[in-house]
Order: sequence, then structure tokens, then C-alpha cells
Amino acid sequence: MTVRKRNLAAAVLAVALILPASPAFAVSKEMVQLQTQVQQLQDAVARLQQSNDERMGVMKDLIQQSADSVNRMSSNIDALQKQLSTRQDAQNAKTDQVSGQIQSLNDSLDEMKARMARLEKLMQDIQNQQQSMSMSMPAAGTAPADNAAPPANTPPPPPAPATTPGRKGKPAAGTPLSSAPVDSGPPTPAAPPVDDLYKTALGDYMGAKYQLASSEFSDVVKFYPDHPLAGNSYYYQAEISYRAGKYQDAIQDYDRVLEQYPDNNKVPVSHLRKGQALIALKQTDAGVRELRALIQRFPNSPEAMQARSKLSGMGVPVTPRH
Repeated sequence: MTVRKRNLAAAVLAVALILPASPAFAVSKEMVQLQTQVQQLQDAVARLQQSNDERMGVMKDLIQQSADSVNRMSSNIDALQKQLSTRQDAQNAKTDQVSGQIQSLNDSLDEMKARMARLEKLMQDIQNQQQSMSMSMPAAGTAPADNAAPPANTPPPPPAPATTPGRKGKPAAGTPLSSAPVDSGPPTPAAPPVDDLYKTALGDYMGAKYQLASSEFSDVVKFYPDHPLAGNSYYYQAEISYRAGKYQDAIQDYDRVLEQYPDNNKVPVSHLRKGQALIALKQTDAGVRELRALIQRFPNSPEAMQARSKLSGMGVPVTPRH
């Protein structure tokens, strides 16, 4: 529209300039009006051009302001992402620290359980010995003298049970027998008690004597394969292999805990450590599945919290996408 007006104004102006130069025509009233209209049209074109220039300036200012706003938003988003990343790293570090503390508490709890079991066994043995001694005391006591008169106002003693003399060194029928303590020893007579074996192995593990502890945990598994402490022993053997970087051996022992001792208290942490070992072996998909299985089976456990943090740090959703 502006170009057309400009062309029209130029044409009218050219006509206006040419007409007065011709001597054959006199200046008429219509020509004056035409010149006036041309002048008005030129003024309108100039005002329109000025208005367009002003609007273009305003649009440039608005575009510049929008660009500045976008740049500021981009800077804020970058700063926020860095802050979130820093917080995530700090949270992961705290989670790992808490998990380590929980694991240390679990190890201490296992040691305390082993000590309590040993104390209970010792108390049971003492009670059995006391009971045996109390039952054998009447048989070992001496009978009162025949000429000793019974004290006054004392009821006569009950008649002694009839006894028959024993033969070939056997006690008489009326002689009370001392009850020997019941021996609830291990299945294999040559093996020490399971609590002693486990306590010794756990003590060596806590003292970082991993080679010796591994051999002792192997004895627990060998002599007492059906005992709950055998599951704990497999777990600590896996931990020793994991610390040594033998992830495949560790995974095998974690699997023994998960498959052979499903009710053991080391099952959640075995899921977690197996997943971490698989990820360390670059078997990421299998490790993610193991961590998700842990979260599904034990959603409120500390190990599940650590598994969520691990998956989040890897950029992997907790639940698989369908």
C-alpha cells in the first residue's frame, strides 16, 4: 500500500511539474486543487512513513527485551540445573553414607546375636548342670545314724521305697538316676558349635582379616548348611569378593542367599549389592532389573531408598516404561 501511494504521489507530482511548463495552458482552479491534493498526499505519506518507523522501533525494542528475558531465563535454568545436580550428588553421597552405617549396624547386630546365642547356650548348660547336681544330691548323701533320736514334734519320715539289689554293677531299682544334660550338638561331632564358628568369622571380618574370615564362613556353610547363619555366611563371603573386585564370584554368593535363604534378613541388601555388581560388570540392564526387583519386594527398606537414588543418578526411571 505504501509503495502504491508513493508511485501515485510521484506521478501526480510529475504531472504538476510538467503542466505549468507548457505555455499553451493557463493555470486553472482545478490544477491548484490538484497540486493541493498532491501536497496533502505527500504529507500523508510522510506521516505514514514516520509512523511505520516509530512502530518498527517499538517492535525492535520489544524483540530485544524478549531476547534479554530469554537469555536471563536460560541462565536461571542453567544455574538451577547445576544446583539440582549438586544437591543430587550430595544426596547420593549421604545415601551411600547412611547405607554404609546401616550395614555396619547390621554387622554389629549379627555379632550381638551370635554373642547372645552363645550366652543362652552357656546359661542352658549351667542350668542343666545345676539340675543334675540337685537331682544327684539325695543319692550321694549319708543316711542318719540309727541311734539318733528324732527331734520333738517332728513327723516321722516317709517310708523308704522298696529296693532290690542290682546286678553286675547296675543301680538298684529304687535308686534315683542323675539326669545328664541333653546335648544338642551340631550334626557333625567334629565341628565346633555354629555360634562359635560364626562369631569367630564375623570378628575376623570386622577386623578386615578377609581371607581368614572367608575360610571360617566356609566352615559355617559346610557344617551347618541348613542353619540361618549359613545364609549370613554366604552374604559375607559375597561381600569379601565384592571388596576384592571379584564381582562375578560375589554375584554367585548373593544368588545363594536369595535362592536358598529367602527369609534371611540379608535378602534386601543382597538384591542391592547384586545389582551394583552387575552394573560394575557393565551389565546395566540386568543391574537395573535387580534394583527394580528390590524396590518392588521391599519398598520401605533402606536398601530400596539407596536403589532409587542409584537409578535416579543413572537417569533411569524406577518403574519400567511400557
